[in-house]
Amino acid sequence: MPKPEITPGAPCWADLMTSDIEKAKAFYAELFGWTYEVGDEEKYGGYTTAWKDGEQVAGLMSKMPEQATMPDVWTLYFNSADINETARKVEEAGGQTFVAPMEVPEQGHMAVFADPDGAVFGVWEGTGHTGFEKLAEPGSPVWFENFTRAYEPTVKFYRDALGWETSVMGDSPEFRYTTLGSGDDSKAGIMDAAGFLPEGVPANWHIYWGVKDADTAIETVTRLGAQVIRPIEDTPFGRMATVADPFGAVFLINEGFRQDEEAGAQPAE
Repeated sequence: MPKPEITPGAPCWADLMTSDIEKAKAFYAELFGWTYEVGDEEKYGGYTTAWKDGEQVAGLMSKMPEQATMPDVWTLYFNSADINETARKVEEAGGQTFVAPMEVPEQGHMAVFADPDGAVFGVWEGTGHTGFEKLAEPGSPVWFENFTRAYEPTVKFYRDALGWETSVMGDSPEFRYTTLGSGDDSKAGIMDAAGFLPEGVPANWHIYWGVKDADTAIETVTRLGAQVIRPIEDTPFGRMATVADPFGAVFLINEGFRQDEEAGAQPAE
């Protein structure tokens, strides 16, 4: 399959901040078949790149001492052609800056923000590192989704801040959903989660990872000491489940959704 074309505003990378990088590496290697390359300690703090079939699909990094009380978490990054301009637009649109634009030597520039409803995301302007080399296949992301209680303001934010061209997929009280792009070209989604997002859980971005067999994946998750948060469901968009890794980082698995087609996905809900 050709490498995905990642346009400005589209998801381009994901990385895990973890309490125990060696155990996290072992967990995801067994679950997804990942191999790893550890970056230079002095330049990159030992940042680890995960590979599937020789193509990069994710990053992992250890928490810093000052981050010890923070939860383990996956962070989704969006592509930017000009990170300083994106940072300006994020703040103008009502977002919050957590990490101002900074250079990653020889790789690009990064920043971390939150949208007005509190969902954290990153932005990446790549030079040496250009992002996902595999999408919509087992062991790689198949979809990205924002759960928000402030649906309309959140959709407007991503239009204004990241330049999204959006399409409405559903507009009923039971299912309000907007995508970045439309149809086969859609790349991410925003869901009105006001009716089901648990109290105390902030708005957040979800990453769906492809698996060949959801039942086998859940058996692996359970055997390795991770938690099944939401059991496997059969949906029009594949078989899926929500899990947390052994240190609490939440993600979803998906079997079958467009994993034999060209990269780019539709909502897995």
